Amino acid sequence: MKLTKSQRQALKEKYQGRCAYCGDLLGDRWHADHIEPIVRNWWNGTCEHPERNTLENFNPSCPSCNIVKSSMSLDSFRKIIGGFITSLNRDSTQYKFAKRYGLLEEKEIEVRFWFERCG
Repeated sequence: MKLTKSQRQALKEKYQGRCAYCGDLLGDRWHADHIEPIVRNWWNGTCEHPERNTLENFNPSCPSCNIVKSSMSLDSFRKIIGGFITSLNRDSTQYKFAKRYGLLEEKEIEVRFWFERCG
């Protein structure tokens, strides 16, 4: 579904110009994300859930949230984000170094999206 300019503007304002997921202010190059994924089949131009391609199923998203979310459900996206600390501790020397020098603090908190906190 290609959104019109007015639909895009209304979607951008859905959460006061903020990403529905992280809450960052949206710039000029933001994405219209399918809340429940339609799962595109790039090789033949179809999608697995065309019935989800409705205006009500869109959230405004910053590019990084939309790229990481990809075609995941909200629960899967939440689990991926919740696992970031574990993977950073396992894989990132810079992260471990910053932690060792007290430059960051880890918190065990539930991942809640902006749209869940702002309403």
